Amino acid sequence: MAEILCLAAGSALLPARSQMALSLGWHIVLACFGMALPAMILVLHRRGLRGDEVALDLAKRWSKVAGVLFAIGAVSGTILAFEMGLLWPGLMERYGDVVGLAFTLEGLSFFTEAIFLGIYVYGWGRLPGRLHSLMLLPVIASGVVGSFFVLSVNSWMNEPTGFRVVDGEVVDVDPVAAILNPAVGVQFVHMFLAAYMVVGFLVAGVYAVGALRGRTDRAHRLGLLVPLAFAAVATPLQPIVGHMAGQRIADEQPVKLAAIEGLAHTESRAPLTLGGVFVDGELRGGIDVPVEGLLSFLAHNDFDAEVVGLDSVPAADRPPVNVVRFAFQVMAGIGSALVVVAGWVVVRWWRTRDLVGSRPLLWALAAAGPLTVVAMEAGWVTTEVGRQPWIVDGYLRTADAVTDAGYIWFTFGALVVVYSLLTVGAVVVVRSMSRRWSTGARDLGPAYGEEGGR
Repeated sequence: MAEILCLAAGSALLPARSQMALSLGWHIVLACFGMALPAMILVLHRRGLRGDEVALDLAKRWSKVAGVLFAIGAVSGTILAFEMGLLWPGLMERYGDVVGLAFTLEGLSFFTEAIFLGIYVYGWGRLPGRLHSLMLLPVIASGVVGSFFVLSVNSWMNEPTGFRVVDGEVVDVDPVAAILNPAVGVQFVHMFLAAYMVVGFLVAGVYAVGALRGRTDRAHRLGLLVPLAFAAVATPLQPIVGHMAGQRIADEQPVKLAAIEGLAHTESRAPLTLGGVFVDGELRGGIDVPVEGLLSFLAHNDFDAEVVGLDSVPAADRPPVNVVRFAFQVMAGIGSALVVVAGWVVVRWWRTRDLVGSRPLLWALAAAGPLTVVAMEAGWVTTEVGRQPWIVDGYLRTADAVTDAGYIWFTFGALVVVYSLLTVGAVVVVRSMSRRWSTGARDLGPAYGEEGGR
């Protein structure tokens, strides 16, 4: 008992970080569905209004899944909103005026999304078909806009702007400039594409598993094709945007890039090294790509350019190199594999117009969904851990922003239980719906009556 009390009374930094990582890592998957799934439903719905009953039925089913995921995401999003103040009072007290507008606008976007998603989910059989489908447009827009405002805060933490510090006080606050910080564009596009990759491959993976079990009816073929169409477009674009993001990091957060690459010393014609472990201030066991100065070229478009190393700052200002480097390499490795899978899908469809006829492709798609989530989570680890020890890069250390409360390990434990229950609940509800649908059951009769609700 004494040990537990001592632990609770100790530093809150580790449990606060752990709690925030759990909350963000769990919620971001649901946020992806909020950004991407409504657009896929809209494609099916509009196709259904042209007489495709299978597409219309899929739109109805997916809308119910979207409603379930949104409800659960509302819980985790609310928890995150409270955590910003409870876990990081130093951040909100000092910079609340700078980032407050972004959070306010995100809240308005959330309510707009909730209202129109509710109208859409309960509008089946009650609204004219064309009008009903149009209810998805504000859902799509508000999901994307809300995500933009959240990402603007995170990108601001990486490239803070919209204020000045004079004599230790934050002055000349410009919340619009903070929202439109220099990093927000590329970070938002990077996450936007990631959302369509995650949802596209996860949804397609569900239908790929069904096809592997012998269910090759038109519903499974369409359920495979529509999300893959989105994922096949987003996936090859992602490395291009990722490269642009990497060059911004090289210019604005060079120590993060040094951690990503395990570059101990500042050097010109820096090599690109794969693998390895950073030990005693040096990268060991890595394999140099046999192109001299490749890292310099990737970072600055110049093979002779100087790349800043970890030795440019004191040890106390360096992130945990192995965590950042491993996460980045996981993201890059899986991302490269997904580009191959997307290309495979495009070639297969172009040649045969049949995606369910190739079992190796179906197995690849079944694996691609979970792997895409792993890649996205690894990308966020790279971004967030790579910024350490700063919560606002160059201005405020994470250790100085954390709460001094002595009960954070307990709240972290409670959160583990809550998220476990939410996960189990989501799986049980969605599987129950899936099993009912697999027997041919319909929750409603014909969507719009004899005239199609036009």
